[in-house]
Order: sequence, then C-alpha cells, then structure tokens
Amino acid sequence: MLSKPYLKQIFIYPIKSLDGISLKQATILESGALKHDREFALLDQEGKFINAKRYAKIHRLRTSFESDLNLVSLRIEGTEKAVMFHLEQGRVALEAWLSAYFNCPVKLQQNTLTGFPDDLQANGPTIISTATLETLAAWFPNITVEEMRRRLRANLEIDGVPAFWEDQLFAETGETVQFKIGDILIEGVNPCQRCIVPTRDSVTGEQTPNFQKVFVSKRQEFFPSWATPSRFNHYYRVSVNTKIPASETGKILHQGDKISID
Repeated sequence: MLSKPYLKQIFIYPIKSLDGISLKQATILESGALKHDREFALLDQEGKFINAKRYAKIHRLRTSFESDLNLVSLRIEGTEKAVMFHLEQGRVALEAWLSAYFNCPVKLQQNTLTGFPDDLQANGPTIISTATLETLAAWFPNITVEEMRRRLRANLEIDGVPAFWEDQLFAETGETVQFKIGDILIEGVNPCQRCIVPTRDSVTGEQTPNFQKVFVSKRQEFFPSWATPSRFNHYYRVSVNTKIPASETGKILHQGDKISID
C-alpha cells in the first residue's frame, strides 16, 4: 500500500455539537485532547448533553467564532440576524438565548482540561482520510464531500492515502497502534461507532433516506484488507478514535505534518 500520508486539515469544535472551525495548528493538552476542542457543552435541566443525538434542531444553529474563541456568533439557519455573546462575560445572556431556542433550560459548561469527548477512554483527536470522505460521499448522490465532512466531524484529516487507510491505525481489542504526526506520538484505539447524527443533513437536520442501510452495505463491500475484522461487530463504523500520551503535552500539530507508523 504505497502512500505518503500527511495532515491535510485540522478541525476543532469549541462548543460540542455546534459548528467547527479549521485551524492551521493545534496544541495538545495534558489529557491528550486538542486545545479548545469540545471545551464547552450545552446541558439541559437534567445535566444531560444537548446534542444532535437528542435535539435534532441543533443542526439549524450556525456558529462562528472570533480568532481568540472568546466571542461566539449564533444564527438560526434560514434567517439573517446573528447575535454575538462573550463566552465568559455574556454567558447568562447566551444561556437565555439558547434556552428560548431549545424551549428548555440550558446551561453552558466548560472543561479546559479534557473538553467533553464522546469516548472517555480514547479522548484524543478523531482521524479520517480525505479519500474516505470522498468514497463515502460517492455512495450517496445528494451528499457532497464537504457535507460528509460536516456530518462525521473528525478532528484530523489525512491526505496522500487511499480510502480507509486509517483503518490500519487500530488493532485487536486491548491493543493500540502507535504512529506519529510530525513529532507527536499518537495511539490509535478503535474504529468510531457512528450514531444517528451522520444520517441527517448537517444544516437542515433532515433525514437522508436509508443512510445507515446503504452505509453498512457499502462499508462491508469496500472493507480494506489491512483492517482488523474483529473490531467490526457491525459496519456502521468509520474514522479512528485515539489517545495521546501525557509526554506529548504542549506539542503542536501543524497542517502539512508527515505521518509515520511505528
């Protein structure tokens, strides 16, 4: 399998479940997470996440951030008016605006140490390849590569490789695969199990008919020889969950960094 993998794109999602932003570089926290990724989360009155799994209307929220990530702009899809809030000084007003939108009490929580990852055991950046996104999009006539990218919400996108190249970055249960992006040591843990979120349009929240059925069928059909079959109790899995050792704290990922597997 000839390839020259490199880090093409870096994405973080400052507020869990809302729009992400593209970065030229990202710093590794002591926890192994990327700095500012999923640093904030929206919680309901029961302390549960307000996310796209539970609240489909979250898809219709458009967010953007100022360069220092302290100011967030919110806009409802289909409207032109945007409102801006400071994430610290304007938090009460932001929570009130979100509570009105979701029609339930909303609290904004912050965790600067670990963020709010979905996988607590593999809380490093998620990884996918550009070729994988292109292949997945080709399975669905009305889904573009950019739309598939928004639906899957991976942190690190690898180019210079074939589709599903990243499936070699995990091994049997209990084992990890060590690789480096630049000089940063990363451990691949498992293929990411997908939820209902990728089945919906990332902007409107509308369901794509038969998305999961087509995905599973095609994923099995195109299953690569270098993947570990035992990690696929079902084929609704794509991208790789990782963890990063504390020894890499403070190191910086850069766009264009080369990737090597130990």
